Amino acid sequence: MNALGDALLAPRRIALVGASADAARLTARPQRYLRQHGFAGELFPVNPRAAEVLGERAFPSLDDIPGDIDFAYILLGTDQVEAQVAACAARGIPVACVLADGFAEAGPEGAALQARVVAAAKAGGMRLLGPNSMGIVNTQARIALTTNAAFEAESIPAGRVALVSQSGSMMGALLSRGAARGLGFSHLAGTGNEADLTTGEIASLVLDQPEVDVVCLFMEAIRAPEQIAAAARKAHALGKPIVALKLGRSPFGAELAASHTGALAGTDAAADAFFRAHGILRVTMLEALLELPPLVAGRRPPARMYRAVGVMTTTGGGGALAVDALGMRGIEAKRPDAAAAAKLAAAGMSAHARLLDMTLAGTKPDRVMAALHALRTAEDTDLALAVIGSSAQFRPQDSVAGIVEAAKQPGKPIAAFLAPQAEASLRLLAEAGIAAFRTPEGAADAIAAFCAWRAPRDVAKAAAAAVILPDAPDEADARALFAALGLASDAVVMRDEPPAGLRYPVAAKVLSPDIAHKTEVGGLALNIPDGAALREAAAAIRARVAQAAPAARLRGILVQPMARGLAEVILGFRRDPEVGPVVLLGAGGVLAELHRDVAIRLAPLDEDEARAMIAEVRGLAPLAGWRNLPRGDLDALARAVVAVSRLAALDAVREAEVNPLIVHAEGCGVTVADAWIVRA
Repeated sequence: MNALGDALLAPRRIALVGASADAARLTARPQRYLRQHGFAGELFPVNPRAAEVLGERAFPSLDDIPGDIDFAYILLGTDQVEAQVAACAARGIPVACVLADGFAEAGPEGAALQARVVAAAKAGGMRLLGPNSMGIVNTQARIALTTNAAFEAESIPAGRVALVSQSGSMMGALLSRGAARGLGFSHLAGTGNEADLTTGEIASLVLDQPEVDVVCLFMEAIRAPEQIAAAARKAHALGKPIVALKLGRSPFGAELAASHTGALAGTDAAADAFFRAHGILRVTMLEALLELPPLVAGRRPPARMYRAVGVMTTTGGGGALAVDALGMRGIEAKRPDAAAAAKLAAAGMSAHARLLDMTLAGTKPDRVMAALHALRTAEDTDLALAVIGSSAQFRPQDSVAGIVEAAKQPGKPIAAFLAPQAEASLRLLAEAGIAAFRTPEGAADAIAAFCAWRAPRDVAKAAAAAVILPDAPDEADARALFAALGLASDAVVMRDEPPAGLRYPVAAKVLSPDIAHKTEVGGLALNIPDGAALREAAAAIRARVAQAAPAARLRGILVQPMARGLAEVILGFRRDPEVGPVVLLGAGGVLAELHRDVAIRLAPLDEDEARAMIAEVRGLAPLAGWRNLPRGDLDALARAVVAVSRLAALDAVREAEVNPLIVHAEGCGVTVADAWIVRA
């Protein structure tokens, strides 16, 4: 462990600044919990009004404490924090934690105070946890340095999973939920506002601990994404997976975006792309955050995932529930393949359905073990799931013995869903390190996350395009930018008369930096057959736009030949406020936001990742020759995705899109039908 890790995760000399002599008060909890749960180090309560606090000598100030101090927990009110942080820094304390709230989350004045507090810490070379932090816990070292009321419990189970939480209250919620099932944590850290120490930094520190197998993150926002990405790369190298539950899946914030791409690639969709790119398993249910770690502990993501499982059950209804829940998350319960079927036949079991139903055979350990061993040999599944019925409640030892014995053999993972309320069986499975689920939905959430797991990918490098953008770019400027990236366009600007050399029929549209959605203001005309009709169409467009958007600046009419292809896509770019540049591909045209059939990745990317995006969009399946339909130019589409992703290197662009991008037949390329950019 490095010096920061020692001070943060295993302090031996702790100052409690503002410790209360009244055991009933919140500010007395850290001292009570530390001693109650076996902390054997030295405590230094700082309280100028008491000579003794809860049976231990108190000190009027930090300066009165003899010797070095590893960690200071500041328990005083918001108005006293700045002075105390400065005092801790002057004293040479390596880490301080601030309990109080009322900082950046409270508005501009609080943000200014938080900035001063961080500056005071940095001036003394001190790191800061919080503000608004419920502290740090190391169960192995018996350090319960927290105000969380969950530590009123007589004992706290230790485990090999670390939790880094931006919510202090959820530390206790997860601790108590886990304890009820025999699942413990090695460390718990409340990051609060992350004014200095971040989720990513703390995750990296706990990954270094030999007693940690998995790191769980409870997140309200992605702060300092580069540090989370660095922790994820470290986790992969160490074989210690990271599992995340991030709040904020509501789509309402997307309404603030200026373009289709902004609405489709909102922050939560970008968060999904971020976690996927960095090899972090994302779950959506609180239970899954507890239940998934045993499934991935000690493992790295397989080279290939099939998004399929083999399922055996001793309860027909429970098995059907599990299969249905998995199917809703896109995970198939597969019939045993030839290898698995042969193993089952040798054990006297039939294998003709998606569900290996052993209801009549019951949970005889040797039968369950044989069934799971056979299912694990299938070459087209990712894991084996055992669904156990009422015996899990009334005969816990017998009901899970076969699962426990099967899991002792090397091979793909084994998990269990227990249909009844069966706490004893859950504990037995937890002790054996086997992922066990209380609900089919929790099982599906965790297994879907497992089946989406992949190794962190290296982000491609991109050179910035040599383009100078005007302050208020219009579509012509957008097309020039895309052309510089390698996505050429054949549109021309009409000022008064139709340009010479046009290939009719053509499309005409208003050119304005203020109008993103031209159809909504009557700014588009299609299939214009000749020059005379183009003059009339241009005049009509100007008149309609003047009425619908009188304040819009008009710079002319953009004209291009009509193009027909096999499909229309939306191809967009967005600089997400949390995770940075992302690229989006989806079914395009005016219905793009309605269908929301999209794939999103961090930008920039390479052609392999672009092809994976194309395969992910259901509406583009016909372009791959589905049911003998004409094949589209997927090579050109992949190159276009890569080209747009290179906008990541151009800081001046906040959002951009081509919608629609017309995909032609194989070998015939793609056509930019409409383009738009938004300056940063």
